[in-house]
Amino acid sequence: MGLTVSSLLLAHGDPAHLLALVDPDSDLADVVRRTGRGVVQLLSWEHRDLAEAFAGTAPAPGGPFKMARWEPTAWGPVLAGATAWAGFVLAGEPGEVGWSLLLDGTLEHVEVAEEGQPLVHRRGRYVRPA
Repeated sequence: MGLTVSSLLLAHGDPAHLLALVDPDSDLADVVRRTGRGVVQLLSWEHRDLAEAFAGTAPAPGGPFKMARWEPTAWGPVLAGATAWAGFVLAGEPGEVGWSLLLDGTLEHVEVAEEGQPLVHRRGRYVRPA
């Protein structure tokens, strides 16, 4: 399951942690709770339609996973050609924060490739970085 995450923090340390706020009723929250693991990845400018589909703001016939090619990993599917991604395992039970669910994950794997044009969302729309 996938979901656009708007609140994300990477905390450097040994081990490094990923903190993400997600919709507690989302399929992603259910899968991460059940499996104890997940993937976070950065999208590029060319993936803006995919980001909209995962956010639920654009149609995705057959679901957003049908819109691109994915590679399986031990932490979940990774978009083929993603410029950066990380696999994490839950560090504890997810907790409610306001209307969101806080996922605290320990980073187990990080891959960073040649950076293209990152997908930037500012003031309600995607923009090309200056």
